[in-house]
Amino acid sequence: MSFLLCFGLALGSLALEMLQYLTGGKWGLSIERILEAASRTLPVTAVLFLPIIFGAHTLYPWADAGLVAGDPVLTHKHVYLNLPFFIIRALVFFVIWSGGAWLLHRYASNQYLRPNYVAVRRISAIGLIVYVFTLTFAAVDWAQSLQPHWYSTMWGFLFVVQQGLTALPFAMTAAVLLSRDEAYSRIFNVDRLHDLGKLLLMFVMLWAYFSFSQFLIIWEGNLTEEIPWYLERMATSWGWIGVLLIVLQFVIPFLMLLSRPAKRSAQAMFALSVLVLVMRQVDLFWIVMPDNYSTGFHVHWLDIVTPIAVVSLWHSAFIWQLRQRSLLPSGDPRLEGVLQHAR
Repeated sequence: MSFLLCFGLALGSLALEMLQYLTGGKWGLSIERILEAASRTLPVTAVLFLPIIFGAHTLYPWADAGLVAGDPVLTHKHVYLNLPFFIIRALVFFVIWSGGAWLLHRYASNQYLRPNYVAVRRISAIGLIVYVFTLTFAAVDWAQSLQPHWYSTMWGFLFVVQQGLTALPFAMTAAVLLSRDEAYSRIFNVDRLHDLGKLLLMFVMLWAYFSFSQFLIIWEGNLTEEIPWYLERMATSWGWIGVLLIVLQFVIPFLMLLSRPAKRSAQAMFALSVLVLVMRQVDLFWIVMPDNYSTGFHVHWLDIVTPIAVVSLWHSAFIWQLRQRSLLPSGDPRLEGVLQHAR
């Protein structure tokens, strides 16, 4: 649960970074350095994944040889769901993501050069496609296989949106805090905050749409292979967490983001972004923990301490990366025009 949050912050930031390079919007210029610093922490998230590998026999039923031998479904899936192949896939994923981030940042450091400018856009276009496919496989491996009998065709797309809904509010909170710096405030102003608020509204709506679509498809199908995942989360006290997610991760953000004054208020957007980030952790808690506490809602003290410790470690790496370069993306040719307009 804690790893998935930090993983979403790092990889989601890389995806947003590629999106803004591809579209060329001014909204992306204002948070470019924040996204870059967050995506540079991908090697740290790879290290954070090691405890999951060491604890795989406890976390994943398919890693228990005795259980697999007595379960025809797990036996059939054992060709794919086995620990050596699981580790190899994870290694390949992190090499692709970290290598892609390194390659992107190498060319993005000086986009005034025409070849670099073209290369950044090409890398971003290909990278976004690779991102969707690799994240889908990773989401199935790391989260969906916690309950290996269950499956959902929406799972990969849901995680793509979840990462956007994680990385963007984080970038917005960081940008609001950093806007106290006079130089940075010239590229992060009310208009840019408004743009980011509209993008956040899109992610909030997409999360609700994909979540409801997944539920509707499974409810309509009513298949014994699919419904147990929702039964654990609806027929027990876990259902109240689901209601909380609907209210605090969709209804309230949706209503606030419909308001133009709210989207142009740094205080309102900061508070809303913090709320969404907190609910992202609650959402991951709702996804992961019912597999361990299927009879009802339960919180262990480690469920609170571990996320704080892991996120603090990741945040330290992020701060270190952020301090390595100027907050103003000097290599981006759009910067000069934005600064002239700010004057």
